Amino acid sequence: MRRYIYLFFLLFLLVACNNRNVGKTTVSIVGDEFYINGKPTFEGKTWRGMKIQGLLPNSRMINGIFDDLNPETVSQWKYPDTNVWSAERNTNEFVDAMSTWRKHGLLAFVIGMQGGSPKGYGNKGWINTAFAPDGSLRQSYMARLEKILNEADKLGMVVILQLFYFGQDEYLDGDAAILAAVDNTVEWVKKKGYKNILFEVVNECDNSAYEQALLKPDRVLELIKRVQSHSFLVSTSFNGRVVPNKEVCECADFILLHGNGAKSVDVIKKQITETKKMIKDNPKPVIYNEDDHYDFEKPMNNFVMATSQYVSWGYFDYRRKNEAFEEGFQSIPIDWSIRSERKRAFFNLISQW
Repeated sequence: MRRYIYLFFLLFLLVACNNRNVGKTTVSIVGDEFYINGKPTFEGKTWRGMKIQGLLPNSRMINGIFDDLNPETVSQWKYPDTNVWSAERNTNEFVDAMSTWRKHGLLAFVIGMQGGSPKGYGNKGWINTAFAPDGSLRQSYMARLEKILNEADKLGMVVILQLFYFGQDEYLDGDAAILAAVDNTVEWVKKKGYKNILFEVVNECDNSAYEQALLKPDRVLELIKRVQSHSFLVSTSFNGRVVPNKEVCECADFILLHGNGAKSVDVIKKQITETKKMIKDNPKPVIYNEDDHYDFEKPMNNFVMATSQYVSWGYFDYRRKNEAFEEGFQSIPIDWSIRSERKRAFFNLISQW
């Protein structure tokens, strides 16, 4: 009997220690600035004469827990060296790369419960969702997510956790399942003790590919308010170049923008100007968390333009046709290291901060 009591006590201590180790990193918002562990990011710093205190540069690493539950399409994602797909390898290599991203100055990344297009754009045929049809959580996905969130917490990084993505929403059985998915995810995050999470309830809620009405602009506030009721910071994004509607600008804790489709930095400046008019009476952080424009070697690009307007910028990189395996952070299978020219250019820029 004593032996069992002793073993139980050791198990209790192990669980307690693990719980104490989570929650090291806390994200908060003060005015229009992001804070990590009670201090503004890049406290007191400027870059090229521009204020960067309070900004949250980020990268779209959306497919860190990706898998394909459709046996007819899973063969598309096989690794070039093994000729098979492995969800565990994908996540493990993600975790292994995170400390390098952080050393280069990256403070935040976006990851999704339903991922993003494994081909860069378009999302049809494969099944990649952490939610069962009734909104319950698939434990294999959550185990992979936990690995990533634990490492982010340890490294002092913020995670923008995206819940729903078009092309995968149809695998949920209506409003009840969507609400259950929100509640289950938020409760899971809360129970685990993570305090470094910003929620993006819906990626591009105005995208015409969504089949569920609850995920569209007319009703997305229901999801934002539901997450806020659990005392988490939350927003939603719209399509590239779009200015979020008045209701979202008033309700969300921060504003998410996408720069996809912007053919010049002037388009970015106009989008930011119009967005900031919407929140002039209630300033809050504005952050791009998706933009597939680069030109990092030039004195002016979308990253620099956003920074000049005091807006955080987010790097979105996918593998173009006929490009090598090391290109892109979204196209499956993914090389999570910084080996391509585009990746090096982005991380070299952010390392200057």
